[in-house]
Amino acid sequence: MAIQRNIVQIPALVDLHVHFREPGFSYKETILTGSMAAAASGYSAVFTMPNLNPVSDTLEHLQEQLDIIRRDTYTGVYPYASITIGQKGAGQLVDFEALAPHVKGFSDDGRGIQDEALMREAMKRCRAVDRLMVAHCEVEALLNGGYIHAGEYAKKHNHRGIVSESEWQEIERDIRLVEETGCRFHICHISTKESVELIRQAKAKGLPVTCETAPHYLLLSDKDLQEDGKWKMNPPLRAEEDRLALIEGIKDGTIDCIATDHAPHSEEEKSRGLEKSAFGIVGIETAFPLMYTHFVKTGIITFERLIELMSSNPARIIGIDNSNSFAYYDLDACYTIDPANFLSLGKAMPFEEWEVYGKCVKTIVNGIVVYNNSVNNG
Repeated sequence: MAIQRNIVQIPALVDLHVHFREPGFSYKETILTGSMAAAASGYSAVFTMPNLNPVSDTLEHLQEQLDIIRRDTYTGVYPYASITIGQKGAGQLVDFEALAPHVKGFSDDGRGIQDEALMREAMKRCRAVDRLMVAHCEVEALLNGGYIHAGEYAKKHNHRGIVSESEWQEIERDIRLVEETGCRFHICHISTKESVELIRQAKAKGLPVTCETAPHYLLLSDKDLQEDGKWKMNPPLRAEEDRLALIEGIKDGTIDCIATDHAPHSEEEKSRGLEKSAFGIVGIETAFPLMYTHFVKTGIITFERLIELMSSNPARIIGIDNSNSFAYYDLDACYTIDPANFLSLGKAMPFEEWEVYGKCVKTIVNGIVVYNNSVNNG
């Protein structure tokens, strides 16, 4: 890693889990604003979820997104196709063979596939086309209308809670199906201690299972909750013991990636409190500085490990060549997170006014400078 003054050159970042909302919901975010935010944050490649209108469930529908990407992107933007028609987590599977040449993976993010037989068949078809299955694992029968973790805060403030079993029980089932089918399987945004242990055991067996978590699950727990929509995401912030287990997971290699689950919404959609606000927070413009400040500068993980979590591991898992893409960060730059400065249309997240170190000053994607603010940094 070449260092000049206080600027460090690193492999550009890769995010396996973002929502850029276009086509269909451009009032929340567009591919242009999302990719601008990514470029300004050191990302060379991001992978977009298919919960759009239309859902990316056929080649015709996917093409609408691909046309916008071709026209409007600053960074590499790679869409996932859905696993089921309509991204319903049930019903009819998509045509994997038709879609596979145009995507790196398949996901019904936001919906766990409830039927075991359907999930088994989806894994078989995904393996047959040699693509990654990227799974949101959630047992819908266990949700019971919950919207935050079923912990002390929910009890104290009379909120409906989401139990940890809703996540880890489906992970347990899907790992068993991976063992049957051999499908390459990536688990989205894990949040519970049981999930960490199940994935640790799967890796010990040599199964093709990888996973991600996000900065908010590593930095916050349900004891930090406030009566504000910016604290609402799915999965929810869990208990402190879960947070500590996730930290052990990034330290020992069980957790492969730090993704953002960047999920922008309008101000109105996030202004309805914990119960009625939309699920999701933004994160692409804060992930690296938060992780660097609270995990590298504190000695919890090394700088090299952070690069593995945010660049080399996700690039390897998804199968892209990121070798000619770089980010330049001023690691001494200290500033306060202010959503008003975000390039993303989304502003809701729980880290407002946190002091962090590390500001991106330049991003190069496949040899082309896509962001350059270094003139203001020495």
